[in-house]
Amino acid sequence: MSGHAVNFPILRIDAMRVLLALALSLTSLSSFAEGRCPPGQYPIGDDRAPGCAPIPTAGGGEASSPVPTGKWEKRWGAIAEDVSANARKVAGATGVSESRVSKQDAIAVAMEQCKKGGGEKCEVRIVYNNQCVALADPANKEGGVSGESVAFRAQNVELASSKALEKCVVGNRAAGGGCDIVYAACSMSEFKSF
Repeated sequence: MSGHAVNFPILRIDAMRVLLALALSLTSLSSFAEGRCPPGQYPIGDDRAPGCAPIPTAGGGEASSPVPTGKWEKRWGAIAEDVSANARKVAGATGVSESRVSKQDAIAVAMEQCKKGGGEKCEVRIVYNNQCVALADPANKEGGVSGESVAFRAQNVELASSKALEKCVVGNRAAGGGCDIVYAACSMSEFKSF
């Protein structure tokens, strides 16, 4: 037995299989460790209190929420009328405003228009914001004005006009005439970019 090398080819193949099996088992152990968590998360805790946490992103935090590009601003409108007109048997002055930045501004503009139109006792009939308004006036058969006007607010001009006419006719039946829409407008909110 001296000087002869013994060649064990079967043993060499078995050693390679063992190394391959060992490498595969190490790979499967690492994937098993993350196996209980959904993609994008890693396990935390231990067997008594297991859990999953999100894998941190490159930015160091969670996805950012949308950044606003502007804001919606209220818009105001108002109607003012001369409430002394019926007693004086004259057509009353009316003042209106729409799409104003503040309630106070809308009222001031409507009152100023009413007074400039000849109103002796102007009063605010209606103030509205982010919606529409219609004003219906009763008219008698001779074409003059008699009775009480009606202002109505709604989400659109059509509905405001319809309701104002309906209430005007019902409220002024004794006057014997119909009613007409004399003013309709909207003061809807406006988007202002930053």
